[in-house]
Amino acid sequence: MLIAGFPAGAWGTNCYLVAPAAGEECVIIDPGHQAAQGVEETLRKHRLKPVAVVLTHGHIDHVASVVPVCGAHDVPAWIHPADRYMMSDPGKALGRSIGMPLMGELTVGEPDDVKELTDGARLSLAGLEFSVAHAPGHTKGSVTFRMPEAADVPPVLFSGDLLFAGSIGRTDLPGGDMDEMLASLARVCLPLDDSTVVLSGHGPQTTIGRERATNPYLREVAAGQGAAPAPRRGM
Repeated sequence: MLIAGFPAGAWGTNCYLVAPAAGEECVIIDPGHQAAQGVEETLRKHRLKPVAVVLTHGHIDHVASVVPVCGAHDVPAWIHPADRYMMSDPGKALGRSIGMPLMGELTVGEPDDVKELTDGARLSLAGLEFSVAHAPGHTKGSVTFRMPEAADVPPVLFSGDLLFAGSIGRTDLPGGDMDEMLASLARVCLPLDDSTVVLSGHGPQTTIGRERATNPYLREVAAGQGAAPAPRRGM
């Protein structure tokens, strides 16, 4: 399996392209702020053909390039319905009034084809299988995408802004909720095998085992305790 990722834009948001191998169809995860050029370069480098864009949540740092990427390749975008409004009104998701400038000129709006994600859904895209888990806390419509173990790779969790290496996503923006975040960590992350590779929305990759042992928030959730407010990372 091929997973190619790069940080993009002002917030360093990780965008991932996932394919069975080079030269095949692929899925693009979270093409955010200023990610379009990196997407095109990665497609050319690995000779990939995109079939879909999937989104872990609706914040502008994760969706800003959805319209140009989907339009260039005539592919749909998948997002949870609770976050769909953010594609057209990113300022509302950040607590800004409509029309307030946001990082200069950005392409906002929906691509021509939008499909909605549901908890427990299984997406079969580009010859790959993704299990969707609704994981509110950072936003109401946050989701994760899990891929099972394959011949050449351990299981993979694309965690969005739910779980980072050593931390978790912020909950102080509209739609954020610390209680929901803790519940999502307990329901989505704790049951996973320690070997699961975590590819998050910001920062380096990690594993569930490493986070179970060292991440203060995941450790406190596992112990049945509360957690202090998360440090700010990303949006």
